[in-house]
Amino acid sequence: MIGSRENMMRKFLVILDDSRECLNAMRFATLRARNTGGRVQILAVIPPEEFQTWIGVADLMQEEARERIEAHYEVFAKWMRDRHGIEPELVIRNGEPVNEILCQIRDDPGIGVLVLGAGADKNGPGPLVTQLTRTAGTLPIPITIVPGEMSKERLEAIT
Repeated sequence: MIGSRENMMRKFLVILDDSRECLNAMRFATLRARNTGGRVQILAVIPPEEFQTWIGVADLMQEEARERIEAHYEVFAKWMRDRHGIEPELVIRNGEPVNEILCQIRDDPGIGVLVLGAGADKNGPGPLVTQLTRTAGTLPIPITIVPGEMSKERLEAIT
């Protein structure tokens, strides 16, 4: 079937956020894409603002969030391009993170794997891992969960 997920070059979808474990998820997605001829799509989600009554303030906060995301993305993109020959794609969505991740997977049939980083502290793996693994059985793609404390050497060995 033309246009199905199986017939397209596989994209590894990785989430860009401020968590420590995001770094290992980026590394894993990049190395897997390089080693399998795939691509990396980086998704950043801007959550809804609590103070919607101040539209001008909310708009300014959204613009500042976009600028921070783009600057953060450029650090990863430069590393992917220069070290691994991968040209990542940035997608920015607005809304609740889990819902927007699920919408992105639904909207882009080229996505073949969702890569999440898991926190290693006493608070558990993190809210995205916790919430998305609950729905894993109904997703159209597999989830790869990368331990946040895994060494670069170990990541390279398993990818």
